[in-house]
Amino acid sequence: MNATIQEIEGIDDYWGPAFRSVYEGEGHEAFVQQLDDRIKQHDKEIEKLCNFHYQGFIDSIRELLQVRSHAEELHAEISNVDANVKETTEALCIRADELIRARRVELNIAATIEKMELCLPLLTTYSKLKSQVEAKRYYPALKTLEQLEHVLLPRVGPYKWCAQISSDIPRLRQAIRDASMADLRDFLENIRRLSPQVGAMALKQTQDMMGRSLANIISKKDKSQGLTASDGPQCPHELVDFSPLHRCLHIHTVLGAKNDFIQYYRSQRRQQARLVLIPSSGNLHDSIQGIRNYLHAVLGFFILEEHLLTAGAGLVSKDWLLDTWGMSVTKVASTLRTNTSLVTDPNLMLKIKDQIMLFINTLKCYGLPTDPLPLLLQEMAEHYTEVLMQRWVGVFRDILDNGSFLPIEVQNQEEYDSVMDKFPYDGEELETQPFPRKFPFSSLVTSVYVQVKEFIYAWLMYSAGLGLGGERRAGAARHSASLLLSRSFAGCLSALFRRPLPLVQLVQIIVDTQYLEDATVCLYEFISNITGSELVTTQAAGSMFQAARDDAEQQICDKLEKKVDEFLDLENYDWLLVEPIGQASSFVTDMLSYLSGVLTSLEQLPERARVAAVRAATNRIATRLRALLLDPAVKQISSGALYQLDLDVIQCEQFAAGEPVPGLREGELLEHFASLRQLLDLITGWDWSSYLHDVGIDGGKYTLVTPKDAATLLEKLKEAEQKSSVFSVLKKNERDRRKLLDTVLKQLKQLQNQDS
Repeated sequence: MNATIQEIEGIDDYWGPAFRSVYEGEGHEAFVQQLDDRIKQHDKEIEKLCNFHYQGFIDSIRELLQVRSHAEELHAEISNVDANVKETTEALCIRADELIRARRVELNIAATIEKMELCLPLLTTYSKLKSQVEAKRYYPALKTLEQLEHVLLPRVGPYKWCAQISSDIPRLRQAIRDASMADLRDFLENIRRLSPQVGAMALKQTQDMMGRSLANIISKKDKSQGLTASDGPQCPHELVDFSPLHRCLHIHTVLGAKNDFIQYYRSQRRQQARLVLIPSSGNLHDSIQGIRNYLHAVLGFFILEEHLLTAGAGLVSKDWLLDTWGMSVTKVASTLRTNTSLVTDPNLMLKIKDQIMLFINTLKCYGLPTDPLPLLLQEMAEHYTEVLMQRWVGVFRDILDNGSFLPIEVQNQEEYDSVMDKFPYDGEELETQPFPRKFPFSSLVTSVYVQVKEFIYAWLMYSAGLGLGGERRAGAARHSASLLLSRSFAGCLSALFRRPLPLVQLVQIIVDTQYLEDATVCLYEFISNITGSELVTTQAAGSMFQAARDDAEQQICDKLEKKVDEFLDLENYDWLLVEPIGQASSFVTDMLSYLSGVLTSLEQLPERARVAAVRAATNRIATRLRALLLDPAVKQISSGALYQLDLDVIQCEQFAAGEPVPGLREGELLEHFASLRQLLDLITGWDWSSYLHDVGIDGGKYTLVTPKDAATLLEKLKEAEQKSSVFSVLKKNERDRRKLLDTVLKQLKQLQNQDS
């Protein structure tokens, strides 16, 4: 137990094990008893200790009482001192309080100044922003706005007026954006207005560059010495102030909307391109000025876009420019094609061609593709040829209307040389003849030849500058000249031949066309000399005016047939003639004499023309004589009249057998009289047995005589014989002949019925 109590006394804070050992043991009461004894022992020790220190305690209390009296005295003195100090320091405290308040105000003022120093740049910048917006200096205003929003406002603090400024920033930004878009629209309207001036200046510079030579450069330099340089724009794009566009681009770049701005700009320019491609004046073909204005506007538009591409601002890309130009150049070509197709003035066509060529060269200078404009110029060349041909149609008509169609006759050497200068005639034989000399052709040849050369000059004026080689130019010129002669001039000739012309004029025109055809080689040589190409002949000889000559030859044939009709209309046959006069009728001999003279006058014509003329005349004679014989109006024909007609036919056959013109087949003209000859031989020879035997058999003696014609002529003979023998007694042989005639008529009618 003593050990446990010692353990408890030795440990101050953890008695658990000791108490547990007590409670777990059986000596509880003994432990309590010992614990009480230990307490009593300690009480005695404490009492001894107190008794030992009691005298010192008493002494201490006495000293403390003495200190009390001294403390009271000290308190009284301190109170006096305190009263005196309070009295003396009251003013000082007042001054101190005032000093403290002043110091606090000073600190507030310093803090206010510090805050004001922070706010002042913000306010100054905000005022500057307002001024810039009012002055429409939007790009600096936008920069100021960015500084205000991102630098100055976060530095100042959350003041109410700062919140107002912050809320005003989006409105200002939108106002700047709207104002910049308004400037962009003004800029777009301005460049649309200035595009024609830009295009005109570019075309002028290209024209000056194309006409530049060393002499021109030196002369211009001499003129410019001593003169100050012009302040005007030197390049076409300098006519336009691009600063508003670049400001708008910079503004939208700062706003983060650069791509949207570029897309908007491109869409607006594409719409303007569509408007530019529509001519301002509806009829470009009325004057060259309309074409100029149209090309100026188109060219100016794309020069400005090409400048923006070169400037590298990103507004225009190469692909976008080429795509827009591809769409535009197709529309330009279509518009020009439509309007030039309506032009009827060749001079205007030349001016339009020169303008388009200048337009193409300017496009090349700016690197823009020119297709399909060269193809358009080729199409215009075809239309230009048509326009020239229409103009020359009027010239040819005047020549034909005023022409005498008589061979040219010159009285002296000067007139002879004048004709030779106009037309390349090989006049070796003519030069040996004395004056007056007569050319085989009329003034029509020289006039037409000169006009064709004028046409070639006019056509070559168009082809100049197209970049065609000499061979291509020469080929096109030859083709155009051939068209002019074979279509325009030949058409005028055909129109002339529709009018009745004297035979002499018809012959002369055919001769003239032959000389013109022969001179086409000289025209081709003339073209080759001008273009510097090799001589090529493309037109077949004798075919250029063949259609016109056919018309003339047909009119000659018609005139001969008409003249034959006039002679035959003068016939005075006595169809009841008893005996023939023993020779051909006078009108037949006169007619054949006339034909012989006419055919002689046709010696200058080609062989085929003379052959056609004599064929037509002989065929007309045979047809009319046969028609006279079978005319239903003639009811009676005597044997004498029949023999007289046979004499006339023999005379005509002699004319035909004489081959009045060369080039005929042997017996060709006699074929026209074959049917008439067989009919006359059948009747006069009374060879009915042979005829009836050979009917329907090829190669017979009378194959060209039809039963109908034979029966018709027999009936007319029968009627004439009945009339002449009505009061006379027929002899036996005449009765037999009459009976045979009736029998033959009966058989012929049977054959006629079988054929029908």
